Amino acid sequence: MFFYYYDWTILILIPPLLLSIYAQFKVNSTYRKFSEVKNARGLTGREVARRILDANGLYDIQIEHIRGNLTDHFDPSSNTIRLSDSVDNSTSVAAIGVAAHECGHAVQHAVGYTPIKIRTAMVPITNFSSNLSILFIIVGLLISNMYRATQGNNFGFTISVIGICLFAVATVFQLITLPVEFNASARALKTLETDMILYDDEIPMAKKVLSAAALTYVAALISSIATLLRLVLIVFSGNRRR
Repeated sequence: MFFYYYDWTILILIPPLLLSIYAQFKVNSTYRKFSEVKNARGLTGREVARRILDANGLYDIQIEHIRGNLTDHFDPSSNTIRLSDSVDNSTSVAAIGVAAHECGHAVQHAVGYTPIKIRTAMVPITNFSSNLSILFIIVGLLISNMYRATQGNNFGFTISVIGICLFAVATVFQLITLPVEFNASARALKTLETDMILYDDEIPMAKKVLSAAALTYVAALISSIATLLRLVLIVFSGNRRR
């Protein structure tokens, strides 16, 4: 009886889950390691952020402190970079890398970097579709089960497919996020090196921190793709059984 109700599609989510766990471990351990290495110039995350912004003519962007650990982000709606407890006043190489990365996002907006313009435009759409996708799929499956004996009735299946399409929007959002994050890190490392904010032996340390952080976005995309695939299998296999 157990095997009759066993949903094998859950196995699809195991590899992405393990990757996500590893990615989170990697970013935490890497940041913790290089947060103990102070940069030779003694600059804080806030000082580096201000220096990079001013060098790019972004004098109007403010820098604020935000509570938490690695909660750093750039808010384009208020033109503000928010640096966390572990970055704002820290002189560690790890903090410098994170601060420079957030400045990379600010520069992307300033120069009109296409992927970040697309991602920003997709935020409200993604929030809307994510909230409704699972609801549509569940309702569609329930309707399909209720009318399974009714030949030719595919209304529930149609609703489920709409739910899959809505979820696919979130997957596309995750895909667009990758070049945005990679480009911000590339801009950060180039600036840290060319403006001599970090010494040559410190650049690889900052790169390891940003590479570990990038892995979390890769894991998020793979998890989203795996979930989308599982939903497709559940909905379409259920329709074939009708």
